[in-house]
Amino acid sequence: MCKKFWCVFAGICSLVLLTLSCLPSSAQSEVKEKPAMYSYVANWQIPRAHWAEMNAANDADKAILDKALADGALIGYGNDESLVHQPDGATHDNWWSSMSMAGLIKVLNQFYDSGNVSSPALDSATRHWDNILVSRYYNWQPGAWKNGYGHIGSYKLKHDAPDDALDVISKTFVVPVLEKLLADGAIREYEVDTEAIHTASPDMFWIVYVASSPEGLDKVNAAIQDAMKAQPLAGPAFGSMTGSKDHRDELVRGDGIYK
Repeated sequence: MCKKFWCVFAGICSLVLLTLSCLPSSAQSEVKEKPAMYSYVANWQIPRAHWAEMNAANDADKAILDKALADGALIGYGNDESLVHQPDGATHDNWWSSMSMAGLIKVLNQFYDSGNVSSPALDSATRHWDNILVSRYYNWQPGAWKNGYGHIGSYKLKHDAPDDALDVISKTFVVPVLEKLLADGAIREYEVDTEAIHTASPDMFWIVYVASSPEGLDKVNAAIQDAMKAQPLAGPAFGSMTGSKDHRDELVRGDGIYK
């Protein structure tokens, strides 16, 4: 994925934010905040010699995750491998999502009780860290996917950004653009995340989507380019709202399922 596209994407959001105060409230009411969706993400840095063993570790998790999905504790789960590797970054991740924090933790406790937190692949990890995220802007196509392409863009709001900056960004640009891509089948899922348990700056947020295929990545890029043409002043507005030095992208490939 091209960093410039998502930087300008966020810039368009910022431009809308700066001009939104001039709009009547009815113009902002189409997209609404949803009930909180929580996600647990376990990140692993696995030596290359053990990458093949991660498939066995993921298969061992399925019984617990499928049961939690069936009984309603979870609404989705999956696993990924990184396609753009960094010296200190994760090579793999596992995640599961719930409409409650309790749902996440109950599944985590089942992994501990079952002993599934240990396997040859996981025991080989040179680094490991977890995140618990929360989203109020999200949607998905029900069903399973294999080899979906996940893009994660991380951003940091400046300290003087309005308190409702992320809400306005999500409602006025991110959700409408990604909803159209979801309806077209270019993506399978999207979410705008912040941390529910803060291990990074509270000003951080993440825009996440899963493309159905490599071609889906191009369709997202094309949609962003169309938005760029419609909002040529987006770049300067973005610079006034977020710190460009804090922006990072990740591209992963993996399997997942949502109810």
